[in-house]
Amino acid sequence: MSNANSNNSNSTDTAPSDRPVRVYADGIYDLFHFGHARSLEQAKKSFPNTYLLVGCCNDETTHKFKGKTVMTEDERYESLRHCKWVDEVIPDAPWVVTQEFLDKHQIDFVAHDSLPYADASGAGKDVYEFVKAAGKFKETKRTDGISTSDIIMRIVKDYNQYVMRNLDRGYSRKDLGVSYVKEKRLRVNMKLKKLQEKVKQQQERVGEKIQTVAMHRNEWVENADRWVAGFLEMFEEGCHKMGTAIRDRIQERLRGQGSGKYLLPNGEEEEDDDEEYYYDEDDYFDEEEEYYYDNDESDDEKDEKEMSEKDEKETKEKK
Repeated sequence: MSNANSNNSNSTDTAPSDRPVRVYADGIYDLFHFGHARSLEQAKKSFPNTYLLVGCCNDETTHKFKGKTVMTEDERYESLRHCKWVDEVIPDAPWVVTQEFLDKHQIDFVAHDSLPYADASGAGKDVYEFVKAAGKFKETKRTDGISTSDIIMRIVKDYNQYVMRNLDRGYSRKDLGVSYVKEKRLRVNMKLKKLQEKVKQQQERVGEKIQTVAMHRNEWVENADRWVAGFLEMFEEGCHKMGTAIRDRIQERLRGQGSGKYLLPNGEEEEDDDEEYYYDEDDYFDEEEEYYYDNDESDDEKDEKEMSEKDEKETKEKK
């Protein structure tokens, strides 16, 4: 890294100023993604005036030194041509950059990340060792979280889903390299997976409900004593007010009876006219009593007269 930085500092001094700086970046660029585009952007912006050449290895070289690709060499070349940072694409790029290659394309600097890449010798030497030693290496930074290998791993991980998706879209089993038995097994597995996901979702919903109930229960338990104490306090206060009101009413009634007067509900005293009315009533009964005795005496005289007449009549009949 220190060597690369020193080379970068020296490379600025040797950059031509009367023409665009010719910077070369190479790679496989399989499944071209934004990580590739960002590295090419850094290479393009290495100098104020840059002409970016991008070399891409063919299928034969790539399969020999790295492994099988998803995209063909022509597809990879075409993807690079559509990147806005690329000025020129060099097909059939060599695995190891040589001085002859640099001279052929008039390359001033080589841009790549600083990770070592093994050359074709098998000795584990860095393919960019020559360029770094010559002070013509420009370091670029890799983008974390994205790479061709990561994309392939995503596809492999969800292989069954991609196979079933393509079968449903009209691809044949032959196109996908899938037998009849394997297709049926995949369909069964997909159904089981969907069922498992559904069960998992239901379990999560049940778990959420249980947590909610437990939370409310804990809240009730924590606040139960406070709620009960509050209720008892309110109940005691209400009973005290009611008892005080009843006692006051009783005392008011007792005070009213002691004074001979009745207190109305509004607190006023009722006028006492009973005594005068009582004596008038006695006078009335006295007069009635006197009248009653007069009636009794007249009735006795009448009866006595009738008895005397009856005796006289009986005496006459006997004679």
